Amino acid sequence: MPAQIPFIEGIKKFKQLHFKENESLFKELVEKGQSPKALFIGCSDSRIVPNLITNTKPGDLFIVRNIGNMVPPYKPDEDFHGTAAAIEYAVSVLNVEDIIVCGHSQCGACKALYEDIDGEDLIHVKKWLELGKKAKEEALSTKPSSKEELLRLTEELNVLHQLENLLTYPQVEKRVKDETLRLHGWYYDISTGDVYVYNPENNQFEKLI
Repeated sequence: MPAQIPFIEGIKKFKQLHFKENESLFKELVEKGQSPKALFIGCSDSRIVPNLITNTKPGDLFIVRNIGNMVPPYKPDEDFHGTAAAIEYAVSVLNVEDIIVCGHSQCGACKALYEDIDGEDLIHVKKWLELGKKAKEEALSTKPSSKEELLRLTEELNVLHQLENLLTYPQVEKRVKDETLRLHGWYYDISTGDVYVYNPENNQFEKLI
């Protein structure tokens, strides 16, 4: 066996405890396949754990994670589009009923929008962060009173602009119009565990509980 395998004790504990406790569920998921109710688009930040936040079981969520919980606009070409492919699969094959875009506090991607990123080592990161440009511009236009307020506003606005990008996908737009698919904007506060849900009626993120 290769040396220095990471998390081997955690894998042992999973097999001995968590897998054993949910063995019948895993067997059912194998036999019947997956049928998740929601697509969860979240940040790759190691502090964000979708199943932990939502207290969901295996099979409940189809999860996409990337830097800044961002959604590239629909672009029907033959390039590689990981997030777009996952969205298409969730909506057109798995027929999820809900899509959640979940931003969070202390987001490194949103903070990086205000920093200079240069060098070939981060060429893909720099390009990817262009998806947050609208959120940055809108946040700056409000002239917030502090850096903390600016970043929080950027994190929230980023969620809303990614929801707008979701509607550029033809099947997403169609199913939203048919009322067979619902879009949700969430904001998770790492320091408190609070989840805020966007209310379009008053254009505010409201604490869920």
